[in-house]
Amino acid sequence: MPEIHATRRESLRALVRAAELDALLVTDLLNIRYLTGFTGSNAALLLHSGGDSGTVFCTDGRYTTQSEGEVPDLERVIDRQSAAALLRRGSEHSREYGRTGFESQYVSVEQYDAFAKLAEGFELRRAPGLIEGLRLVKDETEIEALRQACAAADRALADLLARGGIGPGRTEREVARELENLMLDHGSSARSFESIVAAGANSAIPHHRPDDTVLTAGDFVKLDFGATVDGYHSDMTRTLVLGEPADWQRELYDLVRRAQAEGSVAVRPGAVAADVDKAARQVIEDAGHGDEFSHGLGHGVGLEIHEAPSLAKTGDATLSAGMTVTVEPGVYLAGRGGVRIEDTLVVRDAAPELLTLSSKELVVV
Repeated sequence: MPEIHATRRESLRALVRAAELDALLVTDLLNIRYLTGFTGSNAALLLHSGGDSGTVFCTDGRYTTQSEGEVPDLERVIDRQSAAALLRRGSEHSREYGRTGFESQYVSVEQYDAFAKLAEGFELRRAPGLIEGLRLVKDETEIEALRQACAAADRALADLLARGGIGPGRTEREVARELENLMLDHGSSARSFESIVAAGANSAIPHHRPDDTVLTAGDFVKLDFGATVDGYHSDMTRTLVLGEPADWQRELYDLVRRAQAEGSVAVRPGAVAADVDKAARQVIEDAGHGDEFSHGLGHGVGLEIHEAPSLAKTGDATLSAGMTVTVEPGVYLAGRGGVRIEDTLVVRDAAPELLTLSSKELVVV
């Protein structure tokens, strides 16, 4: 998809020129992937504000053949010290690269000192966040990858339930491993993050790590997991119950489901992130459980599992069509159990597009 990456680079050039820069040195591998399609572990990109004719990509000899296929439309340099090689190129053509920005949020003091020594005849300037600003709004190619990642997770959960993979006698760790293997079976290249399987009292721990706790009749079982397709991540949480639920479990589940629905409806262009958080949080606070909802409502998701914008009390971002976010309220009763329900959604003009399609009815196993 060279044309997609070329379009992204052109969009970035407008920001580079607006920042009064002649070029931008890109060293973050996810940003390089976004701009070029390269998936290796060592690379740098020197993007010129004037066009691709002055833009140079560099990787090392391990990726010579791979980069020919993934980055066919840019001049390529093969050098183990990728960023240094491109800075030397800048020095050789200092008039073209007079003011070169760099991703200062990813560069250590030691790296900057090394960069500055190589930048002979041109100026290095801090230029954080330019690419991340572009990545906030996903194009349709990205959304399709996210859609496929969500589908892989949906199918894995359906398979796990159909084969009886969640039930009394199994451990959290066993369930997590099987769920992750099923995501691979359904097209995921890797898990998005360490899956959460939390049973009984552990379900009241928001980020519990699966252990040898045995699932028992009467437990809530909280599953937070995601798949990866073409580098893009899905994120979903569902909470189940083993056996006939008690009244308090039904009440707690219904509360979180109502909050999740209110938060999802609030996801629309022009909405302020803090207001989306408030739409869900108010439901929980009105029920007297505000203190048991201890985290933000959600976050952006894409090439990283946690991206901007942050849907939280302090979130000041304004949502735009094409952003992809999670909505994941939870209520956690220490020592008893907790419920979280999470979807991945795309901000659309009319109504949000739901990517995680597994049922949000209380599943009784």
